[in-house]
Amino acid sequence: SREPANAAETAATAILESRGATPRLCRNTLVFLAADKTRLQDLDEATRRYLAWESIVDDKDTLNLDPQQVKQAETQKSTADSTVTARIPETYQWLLVPGQSSPQAAVTFEALRLTGPEPLAVRASKKLKSDELLVTSFAATRLRMELDRVPLWRGDHVAVKQLVEDFARYLYLPRLKEPKILLAAIGEGVSLLTWENDSFAFADSFDEATGRYRGLRVAQHIMLVDADASGLLVKPEVARRQLEAEISTPPGRETPPRPPGLGPPSPSENGDQPPVVAGPETPRPKRFHGTVVLDSTRVGRDASRIADEVIAHLVSLVGADVRVTLEIEAGIPSGAPDHVVRTVTENGRTLKFTSLGFEKE
Repeated sequence: SREPANAAETAATAILESRGATPRLCRNTLVFLAADKTRLQDLDEATRRYLAWESIVDDKDTLNLDPQQVKQAETQKSTADSTVTARIPETYQWLLVPGQSSPQAAVTFEALRLTGPEPLAVRASKKLKSDELLVTSFAATRLRMELDRVPLWRGDHVAVKQLVEDFARYLYLPRLKEPKILLAAIGEGVSLLTWENDSFAFADSFDEATGRYRGLRVAQHIMLVDADASGLLVKPEVARRQLEAEISTPPGRETPPRPPGLGPPSPSENGDQPPVVAGPETPRPKRFHGTVVLDSTRVGRDASRIADEVIAHLVSLVGADVRVTLEIEAGIPSGAPDHVVRTVTENGRTLKFTSLGFEKE
């Protein structure tokens, strides 16, 4: 009912707070179906009627029913059964969704009415997804926003396992369908070329003794397959400092491995002694340009390889201004149908093409 502290919310609160005799941890994995108070009596009456006719059918021998009476009782039982089946979804029409606006806020329940002919679980799922209360696709940029908003960082980094636990546990975070949604967002974020502004870096572990991240990676594809995956998400500014520091070699030490995507080492980085200057230093190239033809049937694959093997190296250079332009040219001997012209033109405008158009011979 709409009354404050009604029976449904009271029961849902008790389930949310405890799991048997222990406190419940994964509270952000629960939502509740609740019966409508005014419809509950109708369901109760229908159920009683079904149980009564079932008892008569079971005791037909004791009651000495003739065949016609037995048939009548079985018909009434079947009718009552159908009535109960129809009234269950009519009665359990409320979805109670727990949530918090912030870590300090009290837990509240949002009551949503379910409609439609589908089974209850399907109705609930559709309603949750349409109201963004169940997330089935999570963007890396949104994950970065949650990391900074709450914040979820534990110092300069946070473990992947810890994030999986956080999203299952805290009601002020988005409710994810499953841990794989979070792992996919992490993989997407690490691969972004704009990782410094929009996402994060990834490392295998942190060396407390040296204060250095092992296996630090940026703008690269990584694969996390399960919720127990090891690894750390690292703040972008912290990752950038380590990558830049590892370019230079301290005196008396060997040259460390070159961080990926930070360009070739300078002559002074190749040893402890300063290089011998035999003449004017050769100017370094300050511009790059390249043109490539992609396979029109596998544009995504080719573009991904170019992003990893070319663009990522350029973007990682300090101060680099990298612009990527996609140019499309199509010859259509038989002419483009009107519906294709409309679709391509509208989609191009939506995707903010700077120029587009079809031409006639």
